[in-house]
Amino acid sequence: MQSRVRFGIRAKILTGYLAIILCLLASIVVLGDRLNKQQQEVAFITEHDFSIQELTSRIEKAMLDMETGQRGFVITGNPSYLVPYDNGHSSWEKDFYQLYDLLKDNPSQQRRLDSIEASIRNWIETAGGPIVALKKQGRDEQVNGFFQRDAGKTISDEARKKIEDFRLVQQQQSEARIAELEERSRMLRWVLLMAIGLTVCVAVALGMFTAGSITRTIRDVKEAIEEIAVSNSAGGRRIVVHANDEIRDLGEATNRLLESKEREAWVQTVQSEIVSIHQGITDMERLGRSFLGMMARQIGADCGVLYFRSDDPKRRLLERLATYAASGEADAPPSYRLGEGLVGQCALEQRILELKGTPPAYLRIASALGGADPQHVLVAPVVFEGETLAVLELAAFRPFTETERALLERVIGMFGATMNSVESRDRIERLLRESQTMMEELQTQQEELRATNEQLEDRTRFAEEKSRELEQIQSELENYASELRQSSQYKSEFLANMSHELRTPLNSILILSQMLAENGHGTLLPEEQEYARVIHGAGGDLLLLINDVLDLSKVEAGKLDIHVDKMDTTELPFVMEHHFRPLAEKKGLAFAVERDPAIPDFIYSDGLRVHQIIKNLLSNAIKFTERGEVRLTLRAFDPTLDAAAAARVPGPVSLVVSVADTGIGIPPHMHEAVFDPFRQGDGTTNRKYGGTGLGLSISRELSKLLRGYIALNSAEGSGSTFTLYLPSLTEGALQGAGPADIVVRHVGGAVGYTRSAKSEPSVREAAAALQPAEAARGQFAGRRVLIVDDDVRNVFALTSALEKTGFAVVAAHDGQECLELLRQGTTVDLVLMDIMMPVMDGYEAMRAIRSQTQYARLPIIALTAKAMKQDREQCLAAGASDYISKPIDMSQLLSLIQVWLVK
Repeated sequence: MQSRVRFGIRAKILTGYLAIILCLLASIVVLGDRLNKQQQEVAFITEHDFSIQELTSRIEKAMLDMETGQRGFVITGNPSYLVPYDNGHSSWEKDFYQLYDLLKDNPSQQRRLDSIEASIRNWIETAGGPIVALKKQGRDEQVNGFFQRDAGKTISDEARKKIEDFRLVQQQQSEARIAELEERSRMLRWVLLMAIGLTVCVAVALGMFTAGSITRTIRDVKEAIEEIAVSNSAGGRRIVVHANDEIRDLGEATNRLLESKEREAWVQTVQSEIVSIHQGITDMERLGRSFLGMMARQIGADCGVLYFRSDDPKRRLLERLATYAASGEADAPPSYRLGEGLVGQCALEQRILELKGTPPAYLRIASALGGADPQHVLVAPVVFEGETLAVLELAAFRPFTETERALLERVIGMFGATMNSVESRDRIERLLRESQTMMEELQTQQEELRATNEQLEDRTRFAEEKSRELEQIQSELENYASELRQSSQYKSEFLANMSHELRTPLNSILILSQMLAENGHGTLLPEEQEYARVIHGAGGDLLLLINDVLDLSKVEAGKLDIHVDKMDTTELPFVMEHHFRPLAEKKGLAFAVERDPAIPDFIYSDGLRVHQIIKNLLSNAIKFTERGEVRLTLRAFDPTLDAAAAARVPGPVSLVVSVADTGIGIPPHMHEAVFDPFRQGDGTTNRKYGGTGLGLSISRELSKLLRGYIALNSAEGSGSTFTLYLPSLTEGALQGAGPADIVVRHVGGAVGYTRSAKSEPSVREAAAALQPAEAARGQFAGRRVLIVDDDVRNVFALTSALEKTGFAVVAAHDGQECLELLRQGTTVDLVLMDIMMPVMDGYEAMRAIRSQTQYARLPIIALTAKAMKQDREQCLAAGASDYISKPIDMSQLLSLIQVWLVK
């Protein structure tokens, strides 16, 4: 039986030697000193060499993290893959310098570390940072070219080889230290034997016993350390010490180290196994069942349930995804809200909750032969990038160990990325299906346009070519589902180009038809003037159609500007009365406008968009009504009448606008369909009523951006009532607004705030305040204007219109010809610059003009048929003084010219 009385080594040696002969006191002191140094050397080998191996592994892991993070980001383009790259980039130098300090007494190993550092920095400078930067810039061709050469792999392989050589040398040095320690131990034993040989046999027996007990434990410690250094695992071995002295302390410390390494190795093994097993699973329910079952088996849980976050962000629910040995809804309810119960509270706080010693009947685990109550419960959140994705609850009859809890903490941290990947894949597939449906609807609309517009055969062939391009884009979307965001950019660019191709010829049609309709020279017959007005009106209708398509595209892409300002509700009846009464009377309809005095005179909203919505609703009402009346009503919110709409509007409703008619009505099954793009009540080619089907779709999307809602009440043959519910867009109502750019200007002294700083230039505001262009045409006589446009139709139309006002016009067909004219000394007062031209486009030409000092203040007005959000900013950044889109309103153009010539 082991003695409980502690009798140290020093006490043993001193007692034995003092009892035998005092003359050996000096020898005993020397011997004790050597034993202390030996213990220090053992501790040095244990701590120093282990620290070197650990730091070397951390440096190698940091390099692997940087390499895998870089490749993951290059493959997916997902910035989350840069997290291990950034962490490895910031941590390897710290570990490297710590390791370098540990080897300050070993210059040869420090030189090897210098070589390893050079290789790692070479990889970062050659393959790490530059490739990540190229990927962020979207330069995929250069990234692909780099990986075809794969210079980064050569550098990383070289660094790993150097690390392996460093480990081998370090291991040899450790073995040399151990051998030296063994040699000193043997020398110490011989000295001890020689001293004991001079004393009595009792002293010899005592010295041999003491030396044997010391060396046996040290040898076990050395072998255990060697095993850890070679395989990073203790293999289940333990050091047995019978003495109760410092050697016992060393043995117990070594045993604790061995237990810690075994726990760490077990946690890493199980963690790697769980991650590798779930990498190929793409179904969320299967993933949840597999993960829950494996975790329950690994940490010894007897029952468990996994809850997953709901797809609906408004409900904020955690829904049951998988169970393990649970008795259905009795033990695991179908869902929890955030903060509800331990599951909801765990998701809210994002920390592990543990219950110990639960009361009877808290939970019962049953089998075919019986059942019992578990006493211990763990509730753990699965978090990814600060967001709770799922909550895992496990119950067991026995307490959970610290090792099992550590395993759970590590695994749920990595499992969140796996769940997010599966969820993202499902979302991408759903978006791809929606995109395919959208493409099919667009193709159907193009076929209808071809059938009804035979006179535009040339334009139809162009649309067919664009349709084939769309089919090619659709095929690419199916192969690259992860790049759906880029497909939105393709669509915007396509619509911008379509706008340019349609607006360019439309510009000439509108300008020339307006000139003919005005009949400035009196050479046209009244009938011919009427033809010109019809052509001009048809061109205007086509422009409205183009604008509707672009508005719908901007809404879908989240790029539509919403300008919030104080809107006067008292002027709405007069504006709509003036605009729609003549249309109603032309069809023989009664037109009534009612305004409730209880509504506020002013609300904060985008007046332009509100007018657009109401005009769309009134246009539809008049178009689909053959007899009877159309009524516009502005009233206050009624909690009883409007109870159903209150839940749809985030905030109090300030204004309710109703448009009622006695027209054909809409059957109930079509109430939602009429708000879809390109959908109509009658979509056949022989339908009675025309139109594109975009008005109601745009109106609903605009109402959403204004935080409002449009309701429909109608039955077939009984007329329709569309009701618009609008809140006043105060600061609180705009919290959490969507992706549209919102500009807020509170008038009347209130302090405003901005979501987007874009505003129209002051030059346009000045132009609106100037006298009409027709009254100032005498000022243009003798002024020279340079028109730069590759389309001869536009040049002809603009030249004709400007020469009538007294201008002398010079034309250039591209940017290069414009620069040549200016170099030749051609004097001009103003330049009208088209943007999309061959040889040299308008952007490049304007930058070249502004680079010349003599033309730094020359007025340049950009003319473009592209009408996307960023076009104006690009023109001004390239050097334009102002910007106007095609088709050109000649009155607006002449006003702008007058402003800039005055300047």
